[in-house]
Amino acid sequence: MYLNDLAEAIRRAVPREALSEGDTSGLFRTYAVLLLAKGKQVTRADVHNAWVAWMADEDSSHQSLVPFGDLDAKTQAEDSPYLLAIRTVARSQEDHLHHDG
Repeated sequence: MYLNDLAEAIRRAVPREALSEGDTSGLFRTYAVLLLAKGKQVTRADVHNAWVAWMADEDSSHQSLVPFGDLDAKTQAEDSPYLLAIRTVARSQEDHLHHDG
């Protein structure tokens, strides 16, 4: 399925040390949706919001389930590898992706 393919491409673009443990397939499918919706214009706040949507089912008491702007700089920076991965895959897929306006 195309979302799984994009999700896997994003996962491969994330440095191994930044990857979370456990089943994150749903998270990466959400990142694939972000890629399709926003492409290279995706922001760290978008990445965080996608993570919050996923984490709400995983651990609804997680301390980072707050708006991106309420996070400290160190925690905000944790979204950067995922942002870069989504943008990298978006750039590599530019010719194959089309966006309906």
